[in-house]
Amino acid sequence: STWGFFSVASDMSHRKFEAPRHGSLGFLPRKRCVRHRGKVKKFPKDDASKPVHLTAFMGYKAGMTHICRDVDKPGSKIHKKEVVEAVSIVETPPMVAVGVVGYIETPRGLRSLATVWAGHLNDEVKRRFYKNWYRSKKKAFTQYVKKYADEKKAITDDLARIKKHCTVVRLLAHTQIRKVGLRNKKAHLMEIQINGGSVADKVDFAYGQFEKQFSVDSVFSQDEMIDVIGITRGKGYEGVVKRFGITRLPRKTHRGLRKVGCIGAWHPSRVSWTVARTGQLGYHHRTEINKKVFRIGKGITAENKVVPNNASTDFDLTEKSITPMGGFPHYGEVKEDFMIIKGGIAGAKKRVITLRKSLLKQSSRSALEKITLKFIDTSSKFGHGRFQTYEEKRKFFGVTKKSAAQE
Repeated sequence: STWGFFSVASDMSHRKFEAPRHGSLGFLPRKRCVRHRGKVKKFPKDDASKPVHLTAFMGYKAGMTHICRDVDKPGSKIHKKEVVEAVSIVETPPMVAVGVVGYIETPRGLRSLATVWAGHLNDEVKRRFYKNWYRSKKKAFTQYVKKYADEKKAITDDLARIKKHCTVVRLLAHTQIRKVGLRNKKAHLMEIQINGGSVADKVDFAYGQFEKQFSVDSVFSQDEMIDVIGITRGKGYEGVVKRFGITRLPRKTHRGLRKVGCIGAWHPSRVSWTVARTGQLGYHHRTEINKKVFRIGKGITAENKVVPNNASTDFDLTEKSITPMGGFPHYGEVKEDFMIIKGGIAGAKKRVITLRKSLLKQSSRSALEKITLKFIDTSSKFGHGRFQTYEEKRKFFGVTKKSAAQE
């Protein structure tokens, strides 16, 4: 072009087709998370007219299986038809309340005013305050318990201050990690916001919970929509195609094709932050909202009696537990209370998962749908599982060399 100062613009290259960008910029920086436990960054809005209740819980990801159920959606093409859906199993042993924290509102956000701890703490939660437990003198809270000796004046004073000044009250609670068959011995400790009732009601509720266990069914219920907070599985240092999903270059490209074709113009002479680059993928903190609770099951040793049929349904009366044949891969057996949640959840097996009540008012049909499970699969996850129970397998194969030798 010979249009004077316009000549540079017309000679510049351009893309042949328009396209939306690859990869969300809302999740930058994509780097390894500093915390291993999912943090609740926002709790549901408090409503004083409701009774006092807890808003979160913690569990451990065991693995996945699938279920069969009838859909209850009048007008839909799949109404009253069977569907098979993937579900995640989260083991949720009862948590233990060990403290209460009161927050006051300031122009810069919430500030903790006072913290009151219980008189007795388990070793598993004390381990959380030490880098190296066996070499330590294990002196944590030895001075603090003296506050309970002299008529608890310091304790009652702090509780009174929380009642008088605070607007937000949170319960300090920890998991019972020894009840889960993991190598880790440190309990995971978190603050769970108490909603409903007045501040005094909240504080009394929290203090009444000290050193007591509370189960997952006291926080959530079946058919509820919840939010799952966790750290995703780490994948290490990855390229731009896997990390951002950009299009590969043509096959004949010199020096590789899993690259960004152009990382920017000559000027400004720097690479923009919006350009896809190689780097860390996974082990990011993520919150996934609106996950449906299909079932809250009791442990096989609940209430001091063995209940091995916690995976039975009204349609499938087979006596079987939720643990599949051979155990959950890379996890083992689920012996404690558990939750069946629709779909996949973030994180590797054994990873601690934070479960939170929904922040939204649920009104969609899928949120209000009543779930009736017809079948829960417990076949082996180590291959093409054919049998739901060991009894079924023995019946199919009859007497084998191995079974004959055992008898």
